Amino acid sequence: MLIGQIVRFFQHTFLFLLMLALAVLLSGWGYTGHFKINSNAALSYSADMVQFYQWTVMLAEQASDADIRKEWDPTEGPKHYIDIDNYPEFLATGAIPQAMDSVIALHGYNFVYDQGILPWATKTTFDSLQSSFERRDWEKAVLFAADLGHYVADGHMPLHITRNYNGQYSGNNGIHSRYESEMVNMFISQINYDGYQIDSIADVSQYIFNYLYSNYTYIDSLLEADDYAQNIAGNTYSTQYYTTLWDRTENMTVTLFKRASHALAELMLTAWLNSGGPMIAAVYSPSIYNTGLHIQNSPNPFIQKTKISFSLPGSSQVVLEIRDHSGQLVITLLDEIKPAGSYQLDWNARGESDGVYYAVIYSQHNIRVCKMILTQ
Repeated sequence: MLIGQIVRFFQHTFLFLLMLALAVLLSGWGYTGHFKINSNAALSYSADMVQFYQWTVMLAEQASDADIRKEWDPTEGPKHYIDIDNYPEFLATGAIPQAMDSVIALHGYNFVYDQGILPWATKTTFDSLQSSFERRDWEKAVLFAADLGHYVADGHMPLHITRNYNGQYSGNNGIHSRYESEMVNMFISQINYDGYQIDSIADVSQYIFNYLYSNYTYIDSLLEADDYAQNIAGNTYSTQYYTTLWDRTENMTVTLFKRASHALAELMLTAWLNSGGPMIAAVYSPSIYNTGLHIQNSPNPFIQKTKISFSLPGSSQVVLEIRDHSGQLVITLLDEIKPAGSYQLDWNARGESDGVYYAVIYSQHNIRVCKMILTQ
């Protein structure tokens, strides 16, 4: 009896882990893409958002939580897409009603949920984030922010916005996974971008629908790139195919990633400001996905000079920046490819004002932040 229970336990555990792995593998932009989009929101943080740097790791690590929930939450799936071109009013005017109640009144509950509810799920998650700020519930706030980043990223993946989500109506069968997972994983180190200025959003619902409408315009270009890559390679699986697909879609892919990270930063800023701009307490959580990237300085606090130590789990392009208390760049100490290993760099802060500074390290798949205090 006991042995049978143990066997069943391990069988159930194996099945759970298998489903978890599949959820990550089949997620929008894949685990790697969502990780990068969420973590790179920090590139656009305004001076008011310097305290959000402490969230960078958790935002990245929890970026695929929403995909994992699909395995046990039957309501989760429709939140990740909208087949917007199944709406006749979109085909006629390029837009649909923003209020979910209005859309259901026009088309019925079943139709709306069959097409996906991505824009409304995004707005609901934004509202939950704002409510968490208002309640000063920081642990829930960071998780809602991570989910918000996931839905925003899905809204910046063109194949999450169309009925032709897998190329099944255009002879591009399988393009969904080939583009968002296989190609992105292969070329993630080349998806690099900077942040840019963010502003508070006056109408969040309109903002969400606007980027959906804008990103929908990339669908034809993506399908044409797939056709071209297939013609050149003669297949959809070779290195030549993926290299050609990347060459044809690099500009749009980097643009979509950049806009997704920027949109997440703007939505976080807006939710925070709408709640009164409270001071955010530290939130600590055990790492779910240990990426092995670490950074620390010593001594801390320090007078004029400090030694910054970091370790890399694998070879990667590495950027190490120093930012001041407002989030402004002070100096870039490193920007090059480094093999796996442990490293140390000295920062001479001579001429800088006393106060709080942040050492921010970016590797291929991650960002880490170290708070430093310069004193006399």
